[in-house]
Amino acid sequence: MKKNLLKFGNLLNSLRIKKELSLRSVCKIVDYDSSNWSKIERGRMSPPSDIETLKKWAETLGLSKGVKEYQEFLDEAVIAQGIIPSDILSNKNAAEYLPAFFRTIRNKKPTKEELDNLINLIKDS
Repeated sequence: MKKNLLKFGNLLNSLRIKKELSLRSVCKIVDYDSSNWSKIERGRMSPPSDIETLKKWAETLGLSKGVKEYQEFLDEAVIAQGIIPSDILSNKNAAEYLPAFFRTIRNKKPTKEELDNLINLIKDS
């Protein structure tokens, strides 16, 4: 989890620097506590779970809705929180195959049927 917090923190920091915004100025724009923002950038604190707040941050940092980097920013924030994105969980078919996915990434071989179902799900997405 710490690695994911650091990864998101580095992303947040690099986007802020790229936009040439100081920590205090970006916090003033998005109405967020600068001490907490700093903790997030340093990987000491999870980003907020409120998706509207994260969307505001993304747009303030120059990411446009509908662009790949925008969704990646939101995904990295959710991953840093240690949760599965809600749009994945709301997909009934995807949620059914998460156990097979988890076993696979834990190096426990899924059954052929589970693997075929997972491949079909990915192809259909």
